[in-house]
Amino acid sequence: MIKSAVGEELDAWIHRLFPFVFWGRLNPNALTVAGAAVSTGAAWALASGALFAGALLILFGGFFDLVDGVVARHHGISSRFGAFLDSTLDRWVDAVLLVGLSVHFARQGEPGHVALAGAALALSFLVSYSKARAELVLESFDVGWMERGERIGVLALGCALGFPVLALWIIAAGSAVTAAQRIATAQREMARLEEREESP
Repeated sequence: MIKSAVGEELDAWIHRLFPFVFWGRLNPNALTVAGAAVSTGAAWALASGALFAGALLILFGGFFDLVDGVVARHHGISSRFGAFLDSTLDRWVDAVLLVGLSVHFARQGEPGHVALAGAALALSFLVSYSKARAELVLESFDVGWMERGERIGVLALGCALGFPVLALWIIAAGSAVTAAQRIATAQREMARLEEREESP
């Protein structure tokens, strides 16, 4: 939802707020990998119980994820592999952060919270996968309000403020609603597409 709302203005905002990332010719793929590495460190911090430090590292890792595509477009070096790498490592980050939080809850002896983190992870992947599959058939598919940016933001805020369980409930519930929205929209739009293809 955030990405859809900002749209093409994102590049201009990044240029204004973080001009230093354009001073040299940074490799956008290296930025993508760096963001995933920082987020893995965030997961380690969460697993260790350092929730505030984990939250800061989540935001720092998110910074790399925010600017890598903008840097690629700025230098005219966007590539199919870059998009593939970004999407693939996004899934790694989604998983490793929630696994890290699961480890924290397991160490605290909270199996219910471990299950909640697992549900949030499964539903998050359902949201991402439903869009990926739909875009193989439909030209555009920007549906739902709990996308990856929102999930990462809620997780970071919840951990920073000391309410990780509340954050997980919001992520799980929001992801369930978003997945349902996407499935319903895909069914409707694909049926329309099939009707157009079958009409003489």
